[in-house]
Amino acid sequence: MLDISVLQKNIGHEFKRLKLLECALTHRSVQSNNNERLEFLGDALLGAIIAEELFKQYPDAKEGELSRMRSNLVNGHALSQVARKLQLGKYINMSAGERRSGGHQRESILSNALEALIGAIYLDAGLNTARKALLRWFESMFDLAHQAPLKDPKTRLQEWLQAHRLEVPDYSVVAITGKQHEQCFAVSCKVMGVKGETEGQASSRRKAEQNAAEKFLMLIEMGEISV
Repeated sequence: MLDISVLQKNIGHEFKRLKLLECALTHRSVQSNNNERLEFLGDALLGAIIAEELFKQYPDAKEGELSRMRSNLVNGHALSQVARKLQLGKYINMSAGERRSGGHQRESILSNALEALIGAIYLDAGLNTARKALLRWFESMFDLAHQAPLKDPKTRLQEWLQAHRLEVPDYSVVAITGKQHEQCFAVSCKVMGVKGETEGQASSRRKAEQNAAEKFLMLIEMGEISV
């Protein structure tokens, strides 16, 4: 049993309502009270807080430059880096199968958990506390704001395949489940001439494709994809 007090120390916030923290760390694979609603809330808060901080720090920056800097800080790769620094992965509650497949290290799951955590802190202690915690986590990340935008998993996968003179990925919807207002898309990713296939699941086709591409990249890194 992991000591949740260590995580709270890493986060820099002691929850009055631990149920909020537990929910923020519960992945949808558990099929219980998962973190998707908190993720929705945290995503909105994250964007607003980062935008406000950039607005203050760069008074001479134009709107386009501010948007680019914000994108560099709130993309999945940057969020997963912050989540790893907080060691969120080992505390995420997920199915045994998801953990065996490396879900606790996956960029999309880590970034979603971080957004859910922001939402949980906001509900537990208010906007000012959430802002302070978030800006403390991101303090060292603001240097990334001026760098070129980090590429999403689909773009990274396509560039890797092209560099190895392989076909572009084929993404296909294999299933759509759930009610109309809370659908789950399952999308497969495969490449002609390559042995191996991955499947991503998310609340939209676009996110499911990114998830599938990210899993494909992980298999390449682990040497489990034959080319």
